[in-house]
Amino acid sequence: MQRWIKLPDGRFIDANRIAYISKPETFARVDEDGNDLGIGYAVYLGTDFPRDAQLTVTGGKDEVFAVLRAILGGAPVAPAATSATP
Repeated sequence: MQRWIKLPDGRFIDANRIAYISKPETFARVDEDGNDLGIGYAVYLGTDFPRDAQLTVTGGKDEVFAVLRAILGGAPVAPAATSATP
């Protein structure tokens, strides 16, 4: 059974396909004008071991940790987008 998790950038990933999760990393966020946006968080998710099967989830603390909670089963998952064909 698939468990679709919505990432902060709007994409969906099946939580059952995730093979590994890196530890969360922090970085300084700035906008195009160089203004400080605070601390950003990033975590790497891998669906397989080759590098092309990795993706990076970045965002604020709440966004990144909400994704991790959903993957680990501590939060409700987003419903999968379905299309009805007549």
